[in-house]
Amino acid sequence: MSHSEPIHFDVDGTKIAVRRRQGRTPGVMWLGGYLSDMRGTKAEALDAWGREIGIAVTRHDYSGHGESGGAFKDGTISRWLAESLAVFRRFTEGKQVLVGSSMGAWIALRLIQELQKAGEGARVGGLLLLAPAPDFTIDLVEPGLSAEQRKVLQSQGYIEEPSEYSPEPTVYTRALLEDGRENRVLEGIIETHCPVHILQGMADPDVPYSHAMRLVEHLPADDVTLSLIRDGDHRLSRPQDIGLMLRVAAALVERAG
Repeated sequence: MSHSEPIHFDVDGTKIAVRRRQGRTPGVMWLGGYLSDMRGTKAEALDAWGREIGIAVTRHDYSGHGESGGAFKDGTISRWLAESLAVFRRFTEGKQVLVGSSMGAWIALRLIQELQKAGEGARVGGLLLLAPAPDFTIDLVEPGLSAEQRKVLQSQGYIEEPSEYSPEPTVYTRALLEDGRENRVLEGIIETHCPVHILQGMADPDVPYSHAMRLVEHLPADDVTLSLIRDGDHRLSRPQDIGLMLRVAAALVERAG
């Protein structure tokens, strides 16, 4: 397929857009954040790096995001996880390093759990988690809701909040919050059976670095690295942040091989 145009394939009746760069394995699979898409700065940088060194890079848009079909308000963690599993199984080969940004880190952790249940966990050779937001609906969104917002959620099914990253408001649905409780990962030990490297900005206004430190407590004691970037924000898209991401990705790919 042409690199300039995605391929679309059906997942539960919705067309999911995928871009796959052919190359050697271990490869890299990108998992984007909430309301983000696969054409963002970090995903594009990862793809360009894959081209330079000749490794496979796979990325996709969740339903309701970017170039995929479906309505954003119909999205849940379970739905986006199912789509990501379908992409992983259809478009990747051999070992993969999962690179998850923000909500994508939550998807990555759930993805490896589901692969392990299916006897496919050995295909994940490493996890690179950027400003990880596992359980963000339960731990970061719900505690900040006012009584009025909770009332609107129940009556309308969704709420809207101003966004620092877009002129469009950020939408949270009742279905998303309810489904988030069914996908918690910060309750016990998360067995990854692979190296994990977390990059977290200490100036992140959306996901406090204490959340990343809490995640470390739920990961096995060995093979987990947390790198705190003192002046890093949530996006981690500055040149120095991108450079660090690529260096860590390269190290994880080398280890996975």
